[in-house]
Amino acid sequence: MARVTEKSEIERLTKIYETLPPKQLALAQGLIVQAARIRVRLDELSADINEHGMTEIFQQSEKCNAYSRTRPEAELFVKLDKNYQSVIKQLDGMIPRDDAPTEDVFSCD
Repeated sequence: MARVTEKSEIERLTKIYETLPPKQLALAQGLIVQAARIRVRLDELSADINEHGMTEIFQQSEKCNAYSRTRPEAELFVKLDKNYQSVIKQLDGMIPRDDAPTEDVFSCD
């Protein structure tokens, strides 16, 4: 699988949202860049987690027992994934919906 770059992801997302009105597209551009940065980092973290796992055996000192803990990379992945979903949801909310009902479909008229 080809590695996603920030530039390629910005181009991909810009193409998706290029039909937005100019002012909205200008606003969306910051979100697009942020989404691209997060996506690249998520892919890097995903590769690391696939190679090293979500947990690790950790020992504070030789006097303490070792225990399994979530790796910092896994915790960061979860946080970034939530941020990515939030940014994409904001971008998606900028797209006008043609399929939205124009009248009350539950009306008895």
